Amino acid sequence: MTSEHADDAREAQEPEASRIALTWSGEPGRQEELTHGMLLDQADRAAAVLRRLGVRAGDRVAVHLPLVPESVIATLACGRLDAIRATLPVSLTVPELVARTRESSARVLITADAAFWDGAVRPVKPLLDHALARSAAGAMDRTVLVVNRCSRPVSWKPGRDLWWHEALGVPSAAH
Repeated sequence: MTSEHADDAREAQEPEASRIALTWSGEPGRQEELTHGMLLDQADRAAAVLRRLGVRAGDRVAVHLPLVPESVIATLACGRLDAIRATLPVSLTVPELVARTRESSARVLITADAAFWDGAVRPVKPLLDHALARSAAGAMDRTVLVVNRCSRPVSWKPGRDLWWHEALGVPSAAH
């Protein structure tokens, strides 16, 4: 591609980069908007973090997140690496999480500290922590990326747990 064509392509993409790609409304009355550029930037950052953590094409990344923007970003990041997103719904019980984490054999898991739903703050990471502790595969070398959604105290396993926003180098979304 010639330099002239590259400039034309960049100019055509720039207006798209500033358009809203994702609007998320959560509880209580919280709203976030990400432009195409912001979404792609965070997906690139997340893919780089996953790559540093050893995720390669064909590997599974277990995603245990409520319906938040980071869930979309994790999906895009997996796509950039040709990794497989294994969804662990936040509604699963601890025994179900034990089975699903074992089945996924994911070395990297992405979860949230907690989440708002039905008007209350519900634990998310504590359930995953219990499942990993009960799982024979829990002893496996794993990394847990934790999305800070509710600014609640959360148990922490040094060497395993990492804050998502710190790993990606982006400000925390929690207020």
